[in-house]
Amino acid sequence: MIAIVASAAGMQTAMADQPAKQVFGAAKLPAVLPARAIGFYSKGCLAGGIAIPTDGPTWQAMRLSRNRRWGHPDLIALVEKLSREAAAKDGWPGLLVGDIAQPRGGPMLSGHASHQVGLDADIWLTPMPQRTLTAAERENISATSMLRKNTLQVDDRVWTPAHARLLMRAASYPEVERIFIHPGIKKKLCDTWKGDRSAMGKLRPYYGHHYHFHIRIKCPPGTSGCRSQNPPPSGSGCDKSLAWWFTDEPWAPAKPKKNDKPKPRKREIQLSDLPQACSVVAAAPGPASEAEVTFGADPIARIARANANAAGVAASAFPAVPLPGRIPLPVPRPVN
Repeated sequence: MIAIVASAAGMQTAMADQPAKQVFGAAKLPAVLPARAIGFYSKGCLAGGIAIPTDGPTWQAMRLSRNRRWGHPDLIALVEKLSREAAAKDGWPGLLVGDIAQPRGGPMLSGHASHQVGLDADIWLTPMPQRTLTAAERENISATSMLRKNTLQVDDRVWTPAHARLLMRAASYPEVERIFIHPGIKKKLCDTWKGDRSAMGKLRPYYGHHYHFHIRIKCPPGTSGCRSQNPPPSGSGCDKSLAWWFTDEPWAPAKPKKNDKPKPRKREIQLSDLPQACSVVAAAPGPASEAEVTFGADPIARIARANANAAGVAASAFPAVPLPGRIPLPVPRPVN
């Protein structure tokens, strides 16, 4: 036991000053630990992640080569629930699931700044086809933009009432903290949605997000060391904060200042820059196979109990987690 614990500690020390994206991007399977989102959406990691299956009755996972269909069990369960209820009640044939997180979360080798703690998921706005996509199709087909070309307005040739019902259903779940969508889609919903508008404020306009929407859930109840984003402002968001997106200001390139010196190269985030518990996650053992940690197998508690002592990293052994500040956002802009 002493040797095993010493080995794990040695691995943590060896990885501490490696680029975090290299450490977490190299992990093919999750950490066999009790499920826990650690840190903030843009600075953290994931213990005990599970994968959404590549195919389900009402979903298909996309871009499988990225290995980003992992998340906290609460998020994976919510995506499955949304797919099932939208198909049964909203006329939506099924979800095409984009990036969720890497097996152990953390910074990614490319792409997202967030999606680090297993509580974010991208869902395409393209309806699932009534057939199983091939591996090549999942890698190469593109999601459908909801906008008219070179405008901020929704294209009514591709937008349907079922899109609106899907988004409003996703926002209605109490565990959902916010949903990022393009300002044009938000305006379309503000202008046309006739049903319950109590969750409208969770739909937050943001850059991009015209071909997919981004679900973010709150930290699971009772989780230590996980920080939810501040709640969105009260109200529907169908106000001057939305109108701002239809001015020139959000889209204007930044004006260079006189005598600006070249900015130094941005330092890569090291493993030691993340919450301390992420070193435990990075060094923890993985499961024997992906099948053991795929949604529906109920694997986490069983595997964690079997391996916690051998790993020397029982749930109570996680060190204290320093929490980061707020995620940086473009300024000036309304609160997102």
